[in-house]
Amino acid sequence: MSRAFVNEDQAAAQADQPVERRVSDQPNYLTASGLSQLQRRVAELKAARSELQGLGERADKQRLADTERDLRYFSARVQSAQVVPAATSRDKVQIGSRVRFVDQQDQEQVVQLVGEDQADAGRGLINWGSPLGRALLGAKPGDEVLWRRPAGDQVIEVVAIEGDS
Repeated sequence: MSRAFVNEDQAAAQADQPVERRVSDQPNYLTASGLSQLQRRVAELKAARSELQGLGERADKQRLADTERDLRYFSARVQSAQVVPAATSRDKVQIGSRVRFVDQQDQEQVVQLVGEDQADAGRGLINWGSPLGRALLGAKPGDEVLWRRPAGDQVIEVVAIEGDS
């Protein structure tokens, strides 16, 4: 058999496997509630895996493979978690802080800096390692910081800081 056919067979077999979830290179800093969310997700995935394995041959192989992949990812994230102390300072932005800021168009926004897996921009939960998170981290009320965005840099002013609630 030609090597070309062997490689095609291997490629076809690998196509059935889900692509592994990429684990970020940044430290896995997160809030206590972020760790709780990760732990719940691991428990849910373990339960789903057990249920699928219990079906034996009738199990959806792709769903089982996806569940196994996600379980590997979230288990690794729990293992690498570095829970930061609750943000209590109103003087300096920390991971966990809620930050009110205004942009150059005087539009006010409120965000909370959280860990990567807890981030949800639609709910105002911003990854501390994102461009906005890095711009805000360590800032004080009244500070103007440079938010380096793909759409263009913008200067924003920190108006107020609240601790993690």
